[in-house]
Amino acid sequence: MNFKTIGIVGLGYVGLPLALRFAEAGFKVLGFDIDPAKVSQINAGKSYIKHIGDAAVTLATQQGFSATADFSRADEADALIICVPTPLNQFREPDLSFVINTTESLLPFLRPGQLVSLESTTWPGTTDEELKPRIESRGFVIGKDIYLVFSPEREDPGNQNFTTRTIPKVIGGVTPQCLEAGIALYGKVIDKVVPVSSTRAAELTKLLENIHRAVNIGLVNEMKIIADKMGIDIFEVIRAASTKPFGFVPYYPGPGLGGHCIPIDPFYLTWKAREYGVHTRFIELAGEVNSAMPAWVIGKIAEALNERERSIKGSRILVLGIAYKKNVDDMRESPSVELMEMLQHKGAVIAYCDPWVPTFPKMRRYKFDLASVTLTPESLAAYDLVLIATNHDVFDYALVKQHSKLIVDTRGVYQESMPHIVRA
Repeated sequence: MNFKTIGIVGLGYVGLPLALRFAEAGFKVLGFDIDPAKVSQINAGKSYIKHIGDAAVTLATQQGFSATADFSRADEADALIICVPTPLNQFREPDLSFVINTTESLLPFLRPGQLVSLESTTWPGTTDEELKPRIESRGFVIGKDIYLVFSPEREDPGNQNFTTRTIPKVIGGVTPQCLEAGIALYGKVIDKVVPVSSTRAAELTKLLENIHRAVNIGLVNEMKIIADKMGIDIFEVIRAASTKPFGFVPYYPGPGLGGHCIPIDPFYLTWKAREYGVHTRFIELAGEVNSAMPAWVIGKIAEALNERERSIKGSRILVLGIAYKKNVDDMRESPSVELMEMLQHKGAVIAYCDPWVPTFPKMRRYKFDLASVTLTPESLAAYDLVLIATNHDVFDYALVKQHSKLIVDTRGVYQESMPHIVRA
């Protein structure tokens, strides 16, 4: 197939890096997003994602990348790649509204010869059961008129060891012809393409990857609680176990799970599994353990303050790092923010420091009228407790250690034992 113009639908943490990669490879790229602010910034050569610099967006626009909120221009693209969110609803069930609404918006403007690729993480069967019938309702024959594939995103924001180009790309097609078209498209921009037998296999591949992480993090979080009761440093144990050259993969505990994948994706499979009469006990147990970690951290904070004859109520607490992982500005599902809400509910006076998040953003669930404070000897000394929730590399941990009255470390930043440092 002859792909000249690529349409990327959804210009977030997945769509924007993919658009930049296609532009870098010499394609004309048309980005679609319902957020006019993102469209304006892209067309001005500006980035709204901190770990993606303005220079990268400017270069891409010079290479033929532009953005629009006008979905009627979808017929200009030879391939349309859907990269929209797949969150959970209030009942912890899959919310496919972004995928469905995006597909419905594109339908009137599809034309024969186009490839449609879904990259959003979802339950096995989504491409076959939700996208395929909608496209066919317009009279298109899948595999002849429209080529339909599922190719899960594998972005890892902030990871300097891998790029969009170097992360292998799994692809499943509705028909063999669809798979062939998908390989032809992605093979031009990704170093290694991994074809699988169906879209369902590709969808389950993505879920397995993230459930693997969620379950192992749940295991190590439970081990952390056990180690704490026994007076053992779990991070020391992980470092020691990691010296085994086979049969062990290190996972690290924390204050809970965050991001757009690991806390959410397992529920897509547990929901779908019920249709087949399967109760995913192992996955759900890991979810329970991980979901309980913020409350466990609050307990450790209460104990640490109590030993100093203070309570959480009235204490000034500085939360260090509020993004969901180190060295990114992504706040989605961040356990740090859940901890802030829990502490505030218990009467603490909350502040935060996170250079990646200068002001607290608008969020659906949380609202704080706060801006990041600057770390100085004086500011640190003014707080009763400093909670290390996200271990950004930019923090001066020596400064924090020297001038803080009390530190609760959820990330294993400090290896040495000191009276004012509590591991949680």
